[in-house]
Amino acid sequence: MCGILAIIGKKEAEAQSLKMLSKRMSHRGPDESDFHITESGAILSHERLAIMDINTGIQPIQGTSTAWMIHNGEIYNYQSLKENELKDHTFRTTGDSEVIVHLYEKYGYGFLEKLDGDFAFVVVDGKDFIAARDPIGVKPLYYGKDKEGALWFASEMKVLADQCVSFEAFPPGYYYTPATGFVQYFKPEWYRDEKCKKEADLKKLREALVEATKKRLMADVPLGVLLSGGLDSSLTSSIAARVLKGQGKKLHSFSIGLDADAPDLIAARKVAKFLKTEHHEIHFTVEEGIEIIKKLIWHLETYDVTSIRASTPMYFLSKAIAEKGIKVVLSGEGADEIFGGYLYFKNAPSAEAFQKETIRRVRRLSTADCLRADKSTMAHGIEARVPFLDKAFLKTAMEIAPEHKMPVTHSGIEKYILRKAFDTPETPFLPDEVLWRQKEQFSDGVGYSWIDGLIAYASSKVSDVELDTASSKYPVNTPKTKEAYFYREIFQGFFPQESAANSVKTWTPKWQEDKDPSGRANSTHIAKNSLSGVGLTN
Repeated sequence: MCGILAIIGKKEAEAQSLKMLSKRMSHRGPDESDFHITESGAILSHERLAIMDINTGIQPIQGTSTAWMIHNGEIYNYQSLKENELKDHTFRTTGDSEVIVHLYEKYGYGFLEKLDGDFAFVVVDGKDFIAARDPIGVKPLYYGKDKEGALWFASEMKVLADQCVSFEAFPPGYYYTPATGFVQYFKPEWYRDEKCKKEADLKKLREALVEATKKRLMADVPLGVLLSGGLDSSLTSSIAARVLKGQGKKLHSFSIGLDADAPDLIAARKVAKFLKTEHHEIHFTVEEGIEIIKKLIWHLETYDVTSIRASTPMYFLSKAIAEKGIKVVLSGEGADEIFGGYLYFKNAPSAEAFQKETIRRVRRLSTADCLRADKSTMAHGIEARVPFLDKAFLKTAMEIAPEHKMPVTHSGIEKYILRKAFDTPETPFLPDEVLWRQKEQFSDGVGYSWIDGLIAYASSKVSDVELDTASSKYPVNTPKTKEAYFYREIFQGFFPQESAANSVKTWTPKWQEDKDPSGRANSTHIAKNSLSGVGLTN
């Protein structure tokens, strides 16, 4: 897990002056930093968070001869690739990243499907190069072009926003070369809803998630789990705890809330006790959260309301985890999109609409949950790994017919099929009360007064006139609430470029009257207090 920067096409005299730009994302790689100019003049810079091959894995990494590469992410099948496709190659390091440059040397551009992992990388070989991003966009990547025509690729927008005349997010599941332009290499059958018609195989579904979680325990540094007490994080925690117990290790789990009575903390406590993890609870106040909003938006590079609400507790939690010396955590992103877990899915008008929405949500994860998980953890040099977004698990889960997933066919219980797959009384993965707990979105679960406090604070900072005239100032993604306007103002201060505004996709629920992204805005939410009356339309 790292920060990468590649600049292709600059004059050699300018190269050294650009070296410090990579330091804008030094938080992504606090362990090491290196910089290389290839023979063709390409600039490659790397900020390293050492997870694998701690002693020799510094990047950029040279291949057999002329090719060089920089990589952010993890390649989980690197050992298999070394032992099979690349068995005749000699490696300079013992880590996972180097297989990328060797695959390029052997296969040219056509090697992306051989990678099992989460990645953003650039390989440069003379005048040729290839840049690519993983299938779902777990790892961030941006690209742009400056006024001289040079191409830029970077892990975070802040590196190139004031250097390029135009820029945007690199599309997940694509690669780019000067010969081909953008090429979509990831085109699974489940992109088409008519192909998602398989019967639900609970054993296969369970085994696929177990395998996806196992492979993400690969690390040469301490590892933990983000445990909200919801279904998704609790399942991955349960699987990880079982695997580590077999290795004689104990799992560290981390939860956060406003106080000890936060819904997530209560549930997480039960899970941690059941799994016998080394459990850590973190508290924060509404005032502390509001105080770091500006810094958080700089890290997140978005003005999306739900991303900011949920990233604030995740930011505090990541800071506490880093202070414990842990560098890798498992997280539950993706399950709600795959299985229709958000409460608004209960209002889907048909099975076809339900399936199309799950596909749309998964394909847009890079703009929301993946962005949040990566950037709020990497703000403190922590790598988040997401088992639910494993390629093999996605194929298994997404191809299941929507009738087996839809909550309306199962007494309104969302993610029924996933819960049923892990409802194994003989060897329980979780207590029943957690396994069948109602969906609670992370920004709600930390304590309902968190969102209420944000809404109230933003309302005090934005006037009625400002909101009424928002469309003239912000024609792209015009903010509809004072809270959204408040975040947009901060974002605009950091990233005033039109390209920056266009890079953001906002998260809003479908099929419900109240478009606030909180789960409590859905009429089916069971809570002691709701969002009604706290100024959502202000």
